[in-house]
This record gives sequence, C-alpha cells and structure tokens, in this order.
Amino acid sequence: MSHDADRRQWISTLGAAAVSLALGANEVRAAERKKEEEKDKEVEAAEDLMREHGVLRRALLVYSEAASRIVRSSNDVPVTELGHTAALFRSFGEEYHERALEEKHVFPPLIAKGGSIATAAKTLTAQHQRGREITDYISAIAKKGRIGAAEAAPFASTLAAFVRMYEHHAAIEDTIIFPAWKAAISEAQYDELSEQFEDLEHRMFGKDGFEDALERIARIERAFGLSDLAALTAPPPPPEPK
Repeated sequence: MSHDADRRQWISTLGAAAVSLALGANEVRAAERKKEEEKDKEVEAAEDLMREHGVLRRALLVYSEAASRIVRSSNDVPVTELGHTAALFRSFGEEYHERALEEKHVFPPLIAKGGSIATAAKTLTAQHQRGREITDYISAIAKKGRIGAAEAAPFASTLAAFVRMYEHHAAIEDTIIFPAWKAAISEAQYDELSEQFEDLEHRMFGKDGFEDALERIARIERAFGLSDLAALTAPPPPPEPK
C-alpha cells in the first residue's frame, strides 16, 4: 500500500473513531438529560403526603355533605357510597398514608426531637386512632343499608366532629409537621424516603394508588352530586345592612 493510501486509511479510521466518540458522548448526554427529566417529574415525599391529603379532604367533603343531608332527611343519603368513602379512607388514608408513612417515617424523628413538635406528633397519632374508630362506626352504619331514625342525629354529629378534627389535623401536618420533618432529616434520607414512598404505594396497591384513589373519590362525588365544581361556588353575600 502506498504512503498516500496509508494516510487516507489512517484519516478514515480516525474520522470513524471521532464520529463514534461523538455519538457515544451524545448518547451519554441524552441519557443524563432523560435521567434529570425523570428526577424532576418524581414526586417528593412531602408533596406526596400533601396531595394524599387532597384526596382525604375530598372524602371529608362527602362526610360533611352526608351530615348535612342526614339532618334534613336520612333517606337522602346514598348510604352505599358513604360506605365506599369509609373504605377509601381506611385503605388509602389510614393503612397507607397514616400507618405506613406518617407513623412509621414522619412522626418518629419528630417525637425523638422532643418539645412542642413531639407533643403535636403524639396528638396527631392519637387522632389517627380516633379516626379509625369513627371509620369502623361509619362502615357499620353503611352495611345496614339505611340510617335509622334513632341513629340519624348521633351519626350526623359524629361525621361533623370527624370532619372538624381531620381538617385541622391535615392543615397542621401540611404547615408544621411536614416542614419540620424535612428539616429534621438529611437530604440523602429525604431523597431515599421519597423513593421508598413511591415503591410502597405500588406494593400496597399493585398500581398507582394515588390515581386509583382519585378515580374512587370521583365516583363517590358523582353519587353525592359533588362532581360539578362550579355548583359548589358560594352564593354572593347578602346586601350590607343600611
């Protein structure tokens, strides 16, 4: 082979290697971008907990509506759907959100820290237990298929008390407990728990538990006539007194 031919071969080989390296670098950069995009899409632990509260607050709206209807006429309550609400609150709220996440991972480091934040965490744990007792009660009433006249007033009162407790409970967790918990653990621990929460959700529900909960609460809202957001707009206030 001539000197020129050798030179052309060397240049060709070098060019192919450069192209290969460039393609490889592009693939690496693309993979890194994809990884960063996926990380950006991941739901952080605190955000995950708060959006779960959103589902539970929608269940509270159902309970509040039921309590209001019971006061007017117990026959106006879709009792079967009320039972479905209790079942959703039990599986998604109590067994998953409360037991598996808050009581196992969120509250312990705050209780260990001591002080007022520990006292709050202990109170919230006690409220979880009271909520489970009320869920048992709601489920037992719903299984009967009707709300008896003698049960109506105490049932409505219990629903209203549960709504009052849990609305404040969730607000305290969102504004005080979750930020304090995030500050109490390392960034590495927080990132690891964010992944663990996601994995646990899939293990417990066999799919996206949050999406499933959204579908379930949406069906319940339709049964109660609560699915039209615009219809829930408050009426205008009365004229100011003259």
